[in-house]
Amino acid sequence: MLDTTTLAEAPTWLSDPSPADRPFQQIVRTGAELLAAEDPELSRALDEEHLRQATTLSLVASCSVVDPSVLAAQSSIAVNVTAEGYPGKRYHAGCAAVDEIERLAVERAREVFGARYANVQPHSATTANYAVLSALMRPGETLLGMNLAEGGHLTHGSPAAYAGQYFRAIGYGLAADGRIDYGQVRELALEHRPKVIVCGATAYSRTVDFARFRAIADEAGAYLVADISHIGGLVAAGLHPSPVDHAHVTTTCTHKQLFGPRGGLILMGRDHDAPAPRGRGTMAAFFQRAVFPFYQGAPALNAIAAKARALALAGGPEFRATAGRILEFAEAAAGELGRRGYHIVSGGTENHTVLVDLADRRMSGLVAELALEECGIVVNKNRVPGDTTPALIGGGMRLGSNGAARRGMGAAEAVLCAELVDRVLGAVEPLGLREYRLPPEVRARVRAEVTALCDRFPLPGYPLREHRV
Repeated sequence: MLDTTTLAEAPTWLSDPSPADRPFQQIVRTGAELLAAEDPELSRALDEEHLRQATTLSLVASCSVVDPSVLAAQSSIAVNVTAEGYPGKRYHAGCAAVDEIERLAVERAREVFGARYANVQPHSATTANYAVLSALMRPGETLLGMNLAEGGHLTHGSPAAYAGQYFRAIGYGLAADGRIDYGQVRELALEHRPKVIVCGATAYSRTVDFARFRAIADEAGAYLVADISHIGGLVAAGLHPSPVDHAHVTTTCTHKQLFGPRGGLILMGRDHDAPAPRGRGTMAAFFQRAVFPFYQGAPALNAIAAKARALALAGGPEFRATAGRILEFAEAAAGELGRRGYHIVSGGTENHTVLVDLADRRMSGLVAELALEECGIVVNKNRVPGDTTPALIGGGMRLGSNGAARRGMGAAEAVLCAELVDRVLGAVEPLGLREYRLPPEVRARVRAEVTALCDRFPLPGYPLREHRV
């Protein structure tokens, strides 16, 4: 803890704080008042976004509803501090308090994930992935990751992104049943001998067998990187197998299932003290240097404070209950949509994601996304296996249960949401890949039902005085 004896006169609120009198609360109130008075245009836009989130049903798989205390930490005075380096080894003075903030975040990340090493400085999961890949690999070396169109992420080797252009990227995909084709993964690994294999996905609805991936990586002489950005909360809650002791290194974002700020984590388990590549000490020391100074500059200390708060919440029983609802909602929604004749990729879900192929509906994912948004239901268009449409069109849609579960919704509400989705899409008349016609009466009825559902399950901790439709 910060030694307050070094302060000239430690104020009484530091040891015996009263919430109403703490400078932090005063700054937040003053800041909000100044924003409203001096920049009403921006203030109004933020209020409108608050209203939109409160009155619409977000079924976006990457959505997040952070706790108000996380918002408070994100807006804290820690943003004023420049602190290149790590706790106790900074390149700047005045870091005693922010050192404690970062140590708390690291300790909580290790505890929540059962990790032996954690780096909380990455600004995003993309940053974490690229710091890891750039440290482990040299330009032109081979990377094996899941194809983007079959559920992978841009950072796993897509030719549109850095990883696909600086490395020789090879893609694996899904078997006919919509699940990862582990046989293909092994064949490609033994044929191409990649330096790194990435497992994890952005649109995959089944459990990932991390132990099997590690066996393939060991056989091929590759490093295994597990990206759990989309299932990090389920892993933290013990409701999905953890890769931490299977992968050489694990990455995740903090804003999807961890309900934290936008940021990333790098984690390691049993390999934390293994020899690093090119004789660079241990793996733990190697990845400390990989983040700073190799790939990233100064950390965002306010974001790290928000990560620390989110990770504290992730260790509690309420978080595990929310994670249980994430699974319950997704399973019920997939089941109901399947009963209504929709093609669910892989036939169901074992996490938060429901991937729907719309080919037999003669409807693009973009049309589905736009029509549903008109009715207050937010999903995202998504490419599906075998898709030939551009990414901004998509042949399917991806639904996720994180936001609904955070509101307290369960299986019964999932069935209702699936019925509302079906009612909208059943009424849509596609007029091409981008255009459609939707009867106004359907829009009005569904929008009213969505608003009523959101009223019954409000965003926790987000007060709203009125609803406008």
